[in-house]
Amino acid sequence: MTDPSPAVAAAVEGELRLLDPVVRASAELLATMLHPDFREIGTSGRLWDRETIIAALTAPDPEAPRPGPLTASRMYGEQLAEDLVHLTFDTESRGLRSHRSSLWRLTDSGWRLYFHQATPFIDDPFAEI
Repeated sequence: MTDPSPAVAAAVEGELRLLDPVVRASAELLATMLHPDFREIGTSGRLWDRETIIAALTAPDPEAPRPGPLTASRMYGEQLAEDLVHLTFDTESRGLRSHRSSLWRLTDSGWRLYFHQATPFIDDPFAEI
């Protein structure tokens, strides 16, 4: 297996940083990592934009719903264009497993997450392993 391109390596590094609870709790750090046009389709099917996801993740309300620690596996990346990387991976948090897909775009300030989608696993005996 070959080493990933520098672009894929940068996207993987960014994705792993976004799984860090310290980063997820900081509006400033999130703002530097999310593209201004960021969109997400969450595991619930809800559509998020940059401002609403930052506000939800950094809300001071201790009763606000937050994901637990996320563990990533099976991360794979492919550079689609000079300025675009697609990552796929799985996560697990508090027993909820999700397939994830992210698009990272190169900007003047570095690689930033442009789009993300999470789809919960289903109990399908014919699903790929």
